[in-house]
Amino acid sequence: MVQLLDQDIMTREVLDWKGVHLFHAAISSCSQKARVYLNFKGINWTSHVVEMGANNESYYMGINPRGLVPTLVHDGDVHIESNDIILHLEEHFPSPPMIPVAYRGSIKQLLRHEDDLHLQLRTVTFRFLMPPTNKPPKSQEELDAYASSGSGTVLGIADEAKAREIAFYRWFLEGGIPEKAVQAAVAQFKAEFMGLNETLRSQPFLLGDAVSVLDIAWLIYAHRLFICGYPIERLHPSLWEWYQRLSIDARFKDEIAAPHEMASMRERLPAEGRYDRGTLEDVCAL
Repeated sequence: MVQLLDQDIMTREVLDWKGVHLFHAAISSCSQKARVYLNFKGINWTSHVVEMGANNESYYMGINPRGLVPTLVHDGDVHIESNDIILHLEEHFPSPPMIPVAYRGSIKQLLRHEDDLHLQLRTVTFRFLMPPTNKPPKSQEELDAYASSGSGTVLGIADEAKAREIAFYRWFLEGGIPEKAVQAAVAQFKAEFMGLNETLRSQPFLLGDAVSVLDIAWLIYAHRLFICGYPIERLHPSLWEWYQRLSIDARFKDEIAAPHEMASMRERLPAEGRYDRGTLEDVCAL
C-alpha cells in the first residue's frame, strides 16, 4: 500500500488532521470508486473537492506529489492510489466486509488487472467523451510546472508514476491520441470484459453472492466505457445485466451520474453523440 513518508509531503498541515479526509474530483473515475466504497461502508468522512486544474497547484501537489485524485488523509497519514486507499480503509473499517474471506490473499492481484488499465481508460475518455478541440489537456507550460511541483518523491524515491503522467500528456501534446492507441485500449477492455462476463454467467457478483471491492472497481470502468459508446449489452450480456443492476443502486448511481463538468462536455458534442472522426464502435470495428 502507498502510504507516503513524511519527506514526500510538503503541505504539512494535513499531518495534524484527525479522522478520514478524502481529496477527490467529480469526474475522476478513481475518485468515483473511492466514494462508492465509502457509501457502501458507511464511513464518516470529510470531503475535499479538488476542482479541475487545482490538482496541479502547489497546495495539492504538496499533499500528493503525483497530483492525482483521490488522496486519503487518515489520522494524519497520507495514502494515494484508489485501490490502496480502499484496501487501507477495509483493514481499518472491516464491517461490513467488502472482501470475501476466500479472496483476501488474492484481492491485490485481482484489483491490479483493473488498475493497469487506467491510462487506457484515459485514452478512451479523451478520444470519445471530451469534445474535439485544438487545445491539448495540458500545455507545455502546465507540464513544466507540474514536473517541478511537489516533492517529486513517493516513499522517498523519485516517482516513476509522475514521469509516466508527463509522458502521456506530452504524447497527447505532440499529436493527439492516434487511432491505433484507441483500438489497442478498447481491445484490452474487451478481453477483460469477456472474462468478467464469463464469471457473471454463473454468479451475481464478481466474487460470489455479495458486492465486493472488485465489483466497485469494475463497475466504474464499465460505466465509463459505456458512456463512451462501448456496446456492453451486445457484446457481454451477463456483464450488462450486472451493470444495469448495480448502476441503479443509489450508492453507485449518485457517484456515476454525470456531474456538471462532464455534462457540459457532452452537450458540446453533436446531438447524435458522434464525432466526425467516428464512434467507438466504428473506430474499433466492434
